[in-house]
Amino acid sequence: MQLTTLMAIPLIGAVAILVLPKAKETLIKQVALVVSIITAADAVRLLVGLDTNNGGIQLAEKHSWIPSFGISWSLGMDGIAGLLIAMATILVPLIIIAGWFDAEKSERGSVKEFFTLILLLEVCMIGVFAATDLFLFYVFFEVMLVPVYFLIGRFGGAQRSYAAMKFLLYSLVGGLFMLASLIGVFIASIHELGHGTFDFTALTGLHMDAGTQKVLFLGFFFAFAVKAPMVPFHTWLPDAAAEATPGTSALLVGVLDKVGTFGMIRYLLPIFPDASHYYAPFIIVLACISIFYGALLAIGQTDMMRLVAFSSVSHFGFIVLGIFVFTSQGLSGSSFYMVNHGFSTGALFLVVGYLASRRGSKKISDFGGVNKVAPVMAGVFLISGLSSLALPGMSSFVSEFLVLIGTFSQNRWAANIATVGIVLAAFYILWLYQRTMTGEPSEEVKSTVTEINKRELVAVVPALALIVALGVFPQAALKIINPAVKQVQKYVSVVDPAPAVGAATQGNGS
Repeated sequence: MQLTTLMAIPLIGAVAILVLPKAKETLIKQVALVVSIITAADAVRLLVGLDTNNGGIQLAEKHSWIPSFGISWSLGMDGIAGLLIAMATILVPLIIIAGWFDAEKSERGSVKEFFTLILLLEVCMIGVFAATDLFLFYVFFEVMLVPVYFLIGRFGGAQRSYAAMKFLLYSLVGGLFMLASLIGVFIASIHELGHGTFDFTALTGLHMDAGTQKVLFLGFFFAFAVKAPMVPFHTWLPDAAAEATPGTSALLVGVLDKVGTFGMIRYLLPIFPDASHYYAPFIIVLACISIFYGALLAIGQTDMMRLVAFSSVSHFGFIVLGIFVFTSQGLSGSSFYMVNHGFSTGALFLVVGYLASRRGSKKISDFGGVNKVAPVMAGVFLISGLSSLALPGMSSFVSEFLVLIGTFSQNRWAANIATVGIVLAAFYILWLYQRTMTGEPSEEVKSTVTEINKRELVAVVPALALIVALGVFPQAALKIINPAVKQVQKYVSVVDPAPAVGAATQGNGS
């Protein structure tokens, strides 16, 4: 019951906030923060307690829910899910601290509503990564849309209604395709087992014919590609990220989008191994397009939030690429990339939000010379940007390097394209820094942009500290990830190619 208890903590916190008087705004914030810290501490405790020699599902619990349809309340986690749950729960208190006054700026929503939605979203984020029943996963996959919709639509910018509706429609359409394939999987389990089931372990043992796999695979892949987001299903992301509050954007891109790539690893590869091999060349092409196209669009942006959003389209291309080359380096790199991207992009969104709230604008052209009026702010911005472009010494570099090594051994042309994407990332991040932080500040910048305060630093520094710590000692995460990766490789019946340089690069992901 440990994972159910973990989910219950933020749920109880949300209920507690609901019964508090609306006027007790400070108390509401304090309750949300304390609950989120307790949740994060418990998630880290569970992660540390995992058996690193076991790549299967651990902390498993199963309770009958709708027995007539073979649906159960079934939770568990391997190393990949555990790290993503820990990442999500660590980000939530940081985002609460960063967005301490965001709700007051809304013309529609209240402080009570804002922090209730944040905690309810945290429940769904834990649930979607912990679910080991495919139907339960689908429920969390869809329900998490509700708090995000209201966080964008009630607390976002001028175009919040449009952005929220676009996000919802894209996600719902993707969910409908998944639902169709979900029904197909249930029927396939009836034909083979004599009874319908959504249990992950049982589904991985099905022997669906290749044709059935190919059809059902597409429904799940479409839903995951929309969520990820991959080109050409990405267009909802820039609007949603630009209009949401910085904290909501950090959760949206840092955590929710990982549900798509996590779903590929957890469900697509184990349940549809033949279809995964069949579609891999096509998906690799889409991943390379996402890397290149996302980077080019990021370079052309005049809005800082949209630039960060498009950079994430490029980053997710790397993650998907590493998944579908099927090597241990690629899969470990992609899994590690999901965690690193959550912290680095989350920090970058928060710092950009700090700047935009001071200047009253997200346009790059409205800044310049910030390092002369707020040098600490400029320094934090630089570190956040360098973590996003995968500077050596930071954990994002390790994950990107592993993806490239794993790709190169299987598909050299894809690795070459991805390498160009790294160069473009350095260009758009450093150019953004040059245009906003260097030069002579205008009178508007001098009068509006103030130095970063202690509360804002507390929200950003832990994420950046984790990026540096895991960059120096990546094995702390990789030793948890690698056993799960080996298990995924068994599902798709692949082994690593013989190493070209030496055994040090094989198997241990370092």
